[in-house]
Amino acid sequence: MNEIISSILYSEVGTAFNNYALLAFRVLLALELFRVHGMKKFRVENGQREHVPNPLHLPEKLNGLVATFSDTIVPFLIALGMLTRVAVLPTIGVTAIGYFVVHRKDSLEVRDVPYMYTLALLLLLILGPGRFSVDVQLLYPLF
Repeated sequence: MNEIISSILYSEVGTAFNNYALLAFRVLLALELFRVHGMKKFRVENGQREHVPNPLHLPEKLNGLVATFSDTIVPFLIALGMLTRVAVLPTIGVTAIGYFVVHRKDSLEVRDVPYMYTLALLLLLILGPGRFSVDVQLLYPLF
């Protein structure tokens, strides 16, 4: 069990330069995700909040909760590098559904945004947060 947890939390991408690059990538991606998509969840325009598409026909509250969590809480976890590989999973789901379901008939220019977010989050899922993260600095030594 410790080996599984260790493999999820530990992330070493080689050189210090690579770890700094992954830190910058992680923080900038999280900042953009929160700034562009997370802040929409708090804004009220024309007396209404942002409409969140529900292509899977989930209960509305659950759909809204997943979308809000993915765009507001997950970016902070990504920026900190806290439980990164687990944290990116709901956001990968939201962005992949956006690409393959919600925007499947839209132009490439519209589909580009969820596609790029999905790729960036998949990279973090595969590589992990790098050495400069809460996962490695605080949690990994426990296992």
